[in-house]
This record gives sequence, structure tokens and C-alpha cells, in this order.
Amino acid sequence: MQSDSVEAKQKLYNEFFTIKHKLHVNVKIMADDFTVPYNDALVAAMPYPFRMASEMSELEAKALRPLRTLGEHAKELLNYLNQQSKKIDLMMSYILQQQDDPQERLISTEFGGGGISVASEEPLVVGNICQLKIFIEEEASAVFCFGEIISCNQTQDGYHSAIVFSSITEQDQELLVRSSLHLQTKQLKKQHQGSTD
Repeated sequence: MQSDSVEAKQKLYNEFFTIKHKLHVNVKIMADDFTVPYNDALVAAMPYPFRMASEMSELEAKALRPLRTLGEHAKELLNYLNQQSKKIDLMMSYILQQQDDPQERLISTEFGGGGISVASEEPLVVGNICQLKIFIEEEASAVFCFGEIISCNQTQDGYHSAIVFSSITEQDQELLVRSSLHLQTKQLKKQHQGSTD
């Protein structure tokens, strides 16, 4: 990833749908000699609550998928299991929120499956590698990954920087894609209700 051109990294960032949305994001700039962990090394580098949340999400998806094919007979059971799942999600969300470090916190301006943009008072250096903790409160979830800063532009109130994901698990990338689509649906419903009132 490091050797790719800026254009290739921008293309990777734009490969996925993005949504303008404010999320808490911990951005920790890594040392110049830092080696980005991939695959198993990435999972090993994750704080335990993030690893646990990712595994729980995967288990839930595997457990509920077969029930959806049973049709009407499993509807009540599926509703019950979904309610239990929401309880667990809320508890996991609380645990994950404890990982949010106010000293490393920035607010996102947009996010998607390929990357995230953040607002900051000080400029971020293009090319720097950073550790990211992305907290998606509406989905009761969070993502741990690594990214590279690919742009930093001055705005009226500070700076907006785009960060492309350079190392992220497949489950977490899928979570970001699903979350962006869920949030867009909610935004569209809100706009529709506003226009009909």
C-alpha cells in the first residue's frame, strides 16, 4: 500500500460509497518506522474489546442466517433472537465506548468502506500512517484499523483530512459499508418526513 501512488490511494478511498456523518474517531499518528500489521497481525494488535466485538458480530451473522430461510415458522424465534442481540449490542457498545480516548478524538466529516475524513484544528501530515478507532454509536459498534492520510485541506474552521484504510479486517470493512447504508436510509427517511410535514 505504501508504494501506491496518491491517485491509486484516492481511487481506493472513492471505491466505496461514503456518507457525510459525524462519528468519534481516535487518530493516533504512528512513528515513521512503524510497520503496518496485516491479517492475523492486525487482529493481534487490536485491543481485546474490538476483537471480541468483531467475533460476536460474525457469530451472530452465522447463527441468524439459517433461520431467515425457515420463513413464517421461525418469525417469532427470529424476533426474539434479534431482541437478545440488541441487548448484547448495547452492552458491547458501552464496553467499546470505554476505548474512546478524548486526547486522540477527532470528529469525522464523512466515512465509507474505503476510508474516513476527519476535521481537526491542526493539519495532519499527508503520508503519515495512523491507528484508527472508529465509534459508530448508531450501530452500537466500533472499528479498529490502520490508515494513511492522503489529503489535508484547510477549511474555514480548521482542516479536513482524508484517510484511506490500509489495514482493516473484512468484517470491519463490511460493518462500515452496512453502517453507511443504514445511516443514509435513516437520513432519507428523515428528509422525506420533513418534506411531508
